[in-house]
Amino acid sequence: MNNNSIEITPLSPAIGAEIRGVDLREPLSNRQFDEIHNAFAEHQVLFFRGQEELAPEAQVRFGRMFGDLHTHPAAPTHPDHPEIFVIHAHKDSKIANGNFWHTDVSCDEEPPLGTALQLHLLPSNGGDTLFASMYAAYEALSDLMKRILSSLTAMHESEHLYRGRYSDRGVDDASMEYPSAEHPVIRTHPVTGKQAIYVNSCFTTRIVGLEREESDALLEFLFQHCQRPEFQIRWRWQKNDMVFWDNRCVQHFAVWDYWPEERRGHRVTIQGEKPFHKA
Repeated sequence: MNNNSIEITPLSPAIGAEIRGVDLREPLSNRQFDEIHNAFAEHQVLFFRGQEELAPEAQVRFGRMFGDLHTHPAAPTHPDHPEIFVIHAHKDSKIANGNFWHTDVSCDEEPPLGTALQLHLLPSNGGDTLFASMYAAYEALSDLMKRILSSLTAMHESEHLYRGRYSDRGVDDASMEYPSAEHPVIRTHPVTGKQAIYVNSCFTTRIVGLEREESDALLEFLFQHCQRPEFQIRWRWQKNDMVFWDNRCVQHFAVWDYWPEERRGHRVTIQGEKPFHKA
């Protein structure tokens, strides 16, 4: 086990840090775990460069250091490791995972804490992923808008997204009931105590208590606001990079600009807690 200190390089003022000096095929030392845990809280998304392909057991072990693992309600999983969501898009795919701004599975009552994705096969170019800080998005709001939003909740639903989505990969969901949940529009991070906007254009369907026209207008403003470039970082993948992002304060968008080429990898997702707002 390697006890050396890792190298942490911030990548933008708002979000992101690159991590070097750790081999994720091996168990983390206590010191390495503490440094990664602290960097995760500070930088929101961590980019592990220079990795080798992880065995499924190693990726599962990494995820479990941060909590129990989450099982996706719809997506196909690894045949031997149901904790692993197999990310795969190719010339015959109907969809590519993550090709819209979202935070993972926010429709769950207890949405994921974080997600760790390693890509094993990349297109010759393209296939970048964008990440946006919802801390930065919140801080850019006026004080009045912050106060208004702090009293609101929103519905996060998944039927419209998941029904039949993975039929081309052998998923029969005719008997499935897909989740929905009500969450605060402004979420307090349980570790940092910071406030983050917690709506996204994938899962959030309406603001509770508003008329439909009012809800649609407010959500459209928030969706556009959260996508402002100054809140973002764009990651250009190299083979076997692993990226670990905090779903409690980060949205992401996986760009499907590489069709008909192929992109494939494994992700594990850590179970989170029910979102709350604390002034």
